[in-house]
Amino acid sequence: MKHNFGAGPCILPQVVFKEAAEAVLDFNGLSILEVSHRHKDFVAVMDEAIDLVKKALNVPTGYSVVFMQGGASLGFTIAALNMMRDNKRAGYFNTGTWASGAIKEAKKVGVDVAVLASSEDKNFNYIPKDYTIPSNLDYLHFTSNNTIYGTQYKQFPQTDLPLVCDMSSDIFSQVIDVSKFDLIYAGAQKNLGPAGATIYIVKDSILGKSTSPFMPSYLDLKQQVDKESMLNTPPVFSVYVALLNLRNLLENGGVSEMEKRNIAKATLLYNEIDRNTLFTGSVKTEDRSNMNVTFTLNDESNSSAFDSAWKAAGIVGLPGHRSTGGYRASLYNALPIESVQVLVDVMKHFESQG
Repeated sequence: MKHNFGAGPCILPQVVFKEAAEAVLDFNGLSILEVSHRHKDFVAVMDEAIDLVKKALNVPTGYSVVFMQGGASLGFTIAALNMMRDNKRAGYFNTGTWASGAIKEAKKVGVDVAVLASSEDKNFNYIPKDYTIPSNLDYLHFTSNNTIYGTQYKQFPQTDLPLVCDMSSDIFSQVIDVSKFDLIYAGAQKNLGPAGATIYIVKDSILGKSTSPFMPSYLDLKQQVDKESMLNTPPVFSVYVALLNLRNLLENGGVSEMEKRNIAKATLLYNEIDRNTLFTGSVKTEDRSNMNVTFTLNDESNSSAFDSAWKAAGIVGLPGHRSTGGYRASLYNALPIESVQVLVDVMKHFESQG
């Protein structure tokens, strides 16, 4: 058995893989890969997927959900274009690589970005909490979980300004209050489905109010909502697998149950990191992510032996991002706590051999 701690595209439930594989061969007589996105059978898939996103996250009335392509990296641009108003100025929090990417793309489309707080001074190993929010901003943007560095917001920014969040790596992992946000976007390839789809949860009242002189049709969320995610051919297979995964999520207790399981998994691993004399956690304790656990060996000369140990146990996807080094264990919804226990046992045994 393999224990997949990869950061994404990530582990999904085995039953979802099985159902998706069957649909590749037979989806109502055709392969899901060849069915027209205009066919009633796929329209039903899209409608149910959107409905289940709303159900899973308790999306209130007055919000729409759309599936698009392009990943959250395109979402950086989509968010900036659709949220731009008369000030053409927005506040961003720089808490990692993807937050930095959002800042860069917003600037490219004409947003005057005010970086309200940054943790770059300590290699993004904490969530900044000391900041002031000016009133002359069109919106506020943050990244809820930092996949590479392993930090996560435990309390979202409090503001009366329109609030935008990239939730790519922790959406569906914890209960959130969608009503606090004007726009949420997330790549599918963490807790939703395979790479290829991106979801946008948008407050209807913000649609069609951009002041940007540049607004391609595909990037206009109003047009996407009006066309019910069918402005062009959507990522059919990714949406279908997302539907299967959402069904599975709701059949297994929903987001609240996933949150309990994820806390248990993270607690198990962090406790071992803190106990074990050979390892050190990479980020500030209060800001540790429940999705992406980052840690290092205290003595790098042990890395070859440790790598051999976890690989022998069937663990995959454990090396840290190329920009940080060390190790990163991603604990997405579908990863069972038994896999986390395998890693913990490897760490304990490795210490005992020292």
